Amino acid sequence: MSTNKFTAGIIGAAGYTGGETIRILLNHPNIEISFVQSRSQAGKLIASVHKDLAGESNLVFVAEPGKADVWFLCLGHGESEKFLHDHPVPANTRIIDLSQDFRIRDNKHDFVYGLPEAFREQIKSAKHIANPGCFATAIQLGLLPLAKAGLLTAVHTTGITGSTGAGQKLQDTTHFTWRANNVSAYKTLQHQHIAEIRQTLTTLQPGFSEPVHFVPWRGDFTRGIFVTSVLTTTGDTSVLSKLYREYFENHPFVVISEEAIDLKQAVNTNKCLIQIERQGQTVAIHSAIDNLLKGASGQAVQNMNLMLGLSETAGLRLKPIAF
Repeated sequence: MSTNKFTAGIIGAAGYTGGETIRILLNHPNIEISFVQSRSQAGKLIASVHKDLAGESNLVFVAEPGKADVWFLCLGHGESEKFLHDHPVPANTRIIDLSQDFRIRDNKHDFVYGLPEAFREQIKSAKHIANPGCFATAIQLGLLPLAKAGLLTAVHTTGITGSTGAGQKLQDTTHFTWRANNVSAYKTLQHQHIAEIRQTLTTLQPGFSEPVHFVPWRGDFTRGIFVTSVLTTTGDTSVLSKLYREYFENHPFVVISEEAIDLKQAVNTNKCLIQIERQGQTVAIHSAIDNLLKGASGQAVQNMNLMLGLSETAGLRLKPIAF
């Protein structure tokens, strides 16, 4: 493993993704946290907000960002672009944005879409990364091998997510009394992650024009995403299994399982577990991730490792919860 040392700053560090990024980087062998920024919590110890960090660090939130080799933008959607407009970025500072502000390619910004299992080489040389969405990550990882092989057809996806996927700001649908023992659909067929999913799939399978139908659900748990994508395609189960294993053989965080997978295998890790089932020509691809890790902060650190020439897994060998 590289012995090089780098500095990182976390902007919007009081929220869920900010807190997860702090937790990972405090134990990263190559990173020193140079600042944690939050205007609403400036002057407070991080452990006064992220109470599980008591005794772990004496870092204090600051109101304005400082210098660092990498800035993690853990801001709300729509806030990152404004923040970068209002705050000059120090020379040679790399940016990893966890919002959706730069995920769709355009001619105005030079952000690389940060899904390592699809764009690892571009990420290595990038200065700015747009970290994928959580649902988008789980769905895409389940479909990338098919897209690469040109086998994608119309996709029908359902997925359930924990309450942390809605962010830290209290909403009616995140109250314990509403969420407990309850499941509901939301943003049916119009979730914002569909656009970035299609962008990646058409990059790997040019000419793919079939619909991606997605119905997300709210679950009565705090973290994790379990997704099932159904489509019609050729090839028996053994052929598809071989296709998936070959595609992901050099990607350390994707695990192809021959047995049924469950959410607890992924929660508190940067892993994505994938299982394939089929009946006739209909294939179901199950994928499970932690929405705050592989779906957000863990993947952001994975991208940082690639950008800085570090081991891709540095700081990310995390313990599953198991029970």
